[in-house]
Amino acid sequence: MDGYPLIENHGLIGDLQTAALVTTEGTVDWFCSPRFDSPSVFGALLDQGKGGHCTVRPAHPTHATKQLYLPGTAILVTRFMTEAGAGEVVDFMPVTGTTVTSRHRLVRLVRCVRGTMTFQVEIAPRFDYGRAKHEAHITEHGAVFTAEDGTELTMHPIREPQDERLLDILTDQDGDLRLSVTLRAGQQRGLVLEMGDEGPPTEIRLDGYQRLFDQTVAFWRSWLAQSRYTGRWREMVERSAITLKLMTFAPSGALVAAPTTALPEQLGGERNWDYRFTWIRDASFSVYALLGLGFTEEARAFIAWLSDRVKERAGDSGTTGPLNVMYKVDGSADLEEQVLDHWEGYAGSAPVRIGNGAATQLQLDIYGEALDSIHFAHQHGFQIGHAGWTAMRENLDWLADHWDQAEEGIWETRGGRQDFTYGRVMSWVAFDRALRLAEAKGWPSSYGRWQTERDAVYDQVLSKGWSEQQQAFVQHYGSDVLDSSLLRMSTVGFVSPEDPIWASSLDAIERKLVSDSLVYRYDPEASPDGLRGSEGTFSLCTFMYVDALVRAGRTDQARLVYEKMMGYANHLGLYSEEVDLTGRQLGNFPQAFTHLALIDATLTLDKALDGR
Repeated sequence: MDGYPLIENHGLIGDLQTAALVTTEGTVDWFCSPRFDSPSVFGALLDQGKGGHCTVRPAHPTHATKQLYLPGTAILVTRFMTEAGAGEVVDFMPVTGTTVTSRHRLVRLVRCVRGTMTFQVEIAPRFDYGRAKHEAHITEHGAVFTAEDGTELTMHPIREPQDERLLDILTDQDGDLRLSVTLRAGQQRGLVLEMGDEGPPTEIRLDGYQRLFDQTVAFWRSWLAQSRYTGRWREMVERSAITLKLMTFAPSGALVAAPTTALPEQLGGERNWDYRFTWIRDASFSVYALLGLGFTEEARAFIAWLSDRVKERAGDSGTTGPLNVMYKVDGSADLEEQVLDHWEGYAGSAPVRIGNGAATQLQLDIYGEALDSIHFAHQHGFQIGHAGWTAMRENLDWLADHWDQAEEGIWETRGGRQDFTYGRVMSWVAFDRALRLAEAKGWPSSYGRWQTERDAVYDQVLSKGWSEQQQAFVQHYGSDVLDSSLLRMSTVGFVSPEDPIWASSLDAIERKLVSDSLVYRYDPEASPDGLRGSEGTFSLCTFMYVDALVRAGRTDQARLVYEKMMGYANHLGLYSEEVDLTGRQLGNFPQAFTHLALIDATLTLDKALDGR
C-alpha cells in the first residue's frame, strides 16, 4: 500500500456544499472546493507525494488512535494516546446553507486531555489536482497559500492574544507550512483553513471557536431530530442519514453518489470512476429513504431538482433520450471524462479519472426510477404541477418509442449495448407509475398507448428475460448470466415475492452471486463489460438482497445477512461501494447508494420483525 491508508480508515465531514475526508491518523487527504466536483486542494488520497494534505499528529512515533463522531452530529473526533499523554483533534465544517458560496472552512481544534502532548502540524495544499504551484505568505496572525491562478487558502490560528506562543512555524521550498505545539492537559489550540476568504489571516479566540462548534452541533442535532425512525439499528440508520445529508448539495438538493473520485474497485485495476455527480438512479432512491425517515424537506428539494431535469429536455427525440444518466449538482451536464496522468492513483491504481463518460450513455432504467420516485412522493402529498406533468408525458412518449432497444445498462458497461432485463423491468415501472398518476389525477395522457407498451414490456421480459436453464431471470436477453440488479423485481412489483418463478430466481442468485452473505453485481468473466480485472462484492446489492429476502418471507435469513453486513461497516458506520474477499472496503467512499439501500433494507426488515 506504500503508506496509503485503507479506504475505510476515514471519516467524512462537510458543510452541505463540499466535503473532506480525515484519516484515523489525523490527515485531511481529500478536500475539493468550492463544490464536491471542484478541483482538489488536498488530494493525497490519490497521490501521496503530489496530492497535498493537512496533517495533525503526535510527535511521539508510537501512539494508538481512535476515531468517533460526536453523537448525533457530523463532528469528527480523532484521539491519540501515548503513555505520556492523550490528545485529540476535533474536525468539522461550519454549515454554509442553501446559498451558493465560495467560502468554505475546515476547523481543526487540537487539545490535550491527559498529561502532555506535542502535536506536529503540516499544511501542504496542492491546488487544481496538484497542477498549480503556490506560495506561502506568513504573517503574525496566520498564513495565506496563494496558487498561480489566484486561488487562496487562508490559515487562521485559534488561540488567545495573551497566550505564550505555543507554535513554532517553519516553511519549506514547496510553500508548505510546518508547525509544532506542545499542550498540557486542558489546553487547546487549533486552526481554521478557509477557502474564498478575501481578507488577511485573523486570530480566532477560543470563544469564537466555541460559537462555531456550538452552532454546528445545534444544526446537526436539530436536523436529526426530524427523523421519525424509532426501530432497530437506529444508530446505523441515523449515521447513514447524516452521511447522505453530508453528500447533498444544499443549494440545489442534488445528492452526489460519493464525495470522491477514482478510488479503485480493484487495487491496481482500471475501474476507477468519478462519483462526484448526481445520478438520476441513485438520487431517486433517496426519496424513499428520506420520506421513510421523515426528512420531507430534503425529499422535496430533490424532487424539485429532478423535475427540472425532466422538464428541461422534454420532447427531445434523440436516441439517448431526454434524461441524462447523471448531472453536476447544479443540473449542468458537461461531464467530459479526463485522466490525471501526473497522479499515480490510490496505492498505484491508475488511471485517475475526473468527469464521467457514462453521462451520455443510454440507460433505460433511469425513467423507471425517476417515475417511481415521483409517484412515491405524490403518495406522500407532493404535488406535481402542470408543467411537470406535461414534461413527463413527453418523456413517456419518447420511452414508448425507444424502450425496445439495446443499451448500456444500470452498471454502465463499456463493452457494447445489450438488451438488459433490468432496463426493461424499469421501463415497465415507468409506464405503470405514469398510468397510476394519470388515473389518480384525471390528467390528460397517452393512457392507452402507455398501457399497451407496459404490457408488451412485461410479456417480453417473461419470454426473453427468463432462462429455462438457470430457472431465473438473467442479465440480458440471449444469455444465462445472472445479475443482482434484478433483486429489485419484487420490490417494484414486477413479480410477486411469492411467485415460484421469483423464488427460483432468488435461489439462483444465491447460488451464483452470493458469497457468505455478500453479493456480487454479476460475473465479469461470464459477461465481459469492456474493462480489465475484477471487482469486490457490491454493498448496495447485499442490502437489496436483504430487502428481497424479507419480501419473499425469508425473514430469519434476511436478518442474518443484514447482521453480517453490519460487520463490514467501518469504525464510524460508513460504507464504500464494495467489499473485497479480505473484508476491506473498495471503491469511492462513502457511497450514497449503499447508505440509501441500508436505510431501505432496515425499514423493510424492521417492519417484518414487528409483524407489520
